[in-house]
Amino acid sequence: MLNVPTQSFPAPGSQQRVAPSGQSGRNKVALKPGHSLMDWIRFSKSGKDLTGLRGRLIEVTQEELQKHNTRDDCWTCIRGMVYNVTPYMDYHPGGEDELMKAAGVDGTELFDQVHRWVNYESMLKECLVGRMATAIKATIPSPPPSTALAPPISVAPPLDKDSRPRYDWFQTDVSVHLVIYAKRKIPSAGCSVVDLEAGVLRVEVLLGKMSYMIHLRLADEVEGNVSVHTAFSVGKIQVTIRKQAKGKWISLGQPLEFHNTFLRKKDRALYYRECVLVSKTEVNHNTYVYRLQLPRGSVRHVPVGKHVYLKALIQDTEVVRPYTPVDPDLAAASNHSQDSDLYLMIKVYPDGVFTPHLNSLHIGDHISVGGPEGPFSLRPLRDVTHLYLLAAGTGFTPMARLIRVALQDINTIRKTKLLFLNRQEADILWRSELDDLTANDERFEVDYVLSEPGESWTGRKGRVDEGMLKDFLYRPDGSKCYVCVCGPTAFTELTIGLLKQQGFSEDELHAFQG
Repeated sequence: MLNVPTQSFPAPGSQQRVAPSGQSGRNKVALKPGHSLMDWIRFSKSGKDLTGLRGRLIEVTQEELQKHNTRDDCWTCIRGMVYNVTPYMDYHPGGEDELMKAAGVDGTELFDQVHRWVNYESMLKECLVGRMATAIKATIPSPPPSTALAPPISVAPPLDKDSRPRYDWFQTDVSVHLVIYAKRKIPSAGCSVVDLEAGVLRVEVLLGKMSYMIHLRLADEVEGNVSVHTAFSVGKIQVTIRKQAKGKWISLGQPLEFHNTFLRKKDRALYYRECVLVSKTEVNHNTYVYRLQLPRGSVRHVPVGKHVYLKALIQDTEVVRPYTPVDPDLAAASNHSQDSDLYLMIKVYPDGVFTPHLNSLHIGDHISVGGPEGPFSLRPLRDVTHLYLLAAGTGFTPMARLIRVALQDINTIRKTKLLFLNRQEADILWRSELDDLTANDERFEVDYVLSEPGESWTGRKGRVDEGMLKDFLYRPDGSKCYVCVCGPTAFTELTIGLLKQQGFSEDELHAFQG
């Protein structure tokens, strides 16, 4: 799931994206026929000169960049590299107006705000004009090489020194234990991502908009497995690794890049791991749950409402998609977090770019997975009494874990209601599980709505409108309500607007942008 203001750069379509609370996210436009992402990939591989420089690469001054600021002659700079994006105008899902915001200027910040995860180097490599002669704007410098385990480096927003996480370590003859003190409570869903490969330990702790990282080449050889134990209420994470040979270490290891740093998450590059497809379970006629196993030495707990990224090379172009994990089923116990496999419920689009590739994978095949990321937080739900979830199609995906958390982990929530809109009865995801949950827990209700119902359908019909929301939403006296919305962009924008008309404030809304 992604934090997406207006879109300004290549943005492959996705089933789930996240907009900031109360915002509707991307502004997708209807592309002309023959202008899909796959069409762009084919066009960029056609051998045509997309830069206008006949294959030359040049150094671009700031003055030169500023000259190319029109619809028919549009250059932009991303991280010091200049691209002629004129040929891409008609292929951009956000429309030319959004792309023009970066015309003739450094578009790095706009790009990072929207889709820093997109591999623009691969997407726009045939549009590369050259390198900027001088930097347009300062970037955050990498921390200097460290010879000791120094205090953490913090990049804006500035924090009180005592509030920054810290770490310590201890050992026995057979094991090494790294302890991270977050200095704040940690969500029960977890916030740590641990990778151990070829003697290099990488631990990232996600704390709101910030990220604390430990990155070391360990002092001696270790076994490949890692165990992680978290004391959520006191904010302590312990990573345990077994030594290959008994004995005492003089140090924990050699610091690597970004070791012991506390940075904004968006200032860190995405880190991908090769995961294995271990099972594929049919949900309905076009949707499956893909179970992905992390490599040995990796432990990742994706917090509720966060997303991961899948990356694949398709026709020599790296394509990335964000997807929100689900639990194996709606009845999954809270301790499911001990299972670090990823379960992704994904609809396969026959004319899509990414999902046909994913669906072609065989058990045992690998796919790159990055993240987790996303702005959603359980914090606003702490004193909520009534949780309303409005989902259209695969917009149900982020709601699945929210339902479980609301019923099992948040004591204040007295009622959780799901309004689930689909085209036809066969499209309803996990219907039997939702019906069982409704029958067995009086705190949960689900209402199904079909826009193209069959003759035998006796439930709600139509599309979301003011009357439907008034019937569904109920605000008892003394209650505190929260509403989450996810579905196609048009559905989300319309629903958020109707909710605001009914008096819901931005603090009471969260849009998972589809």
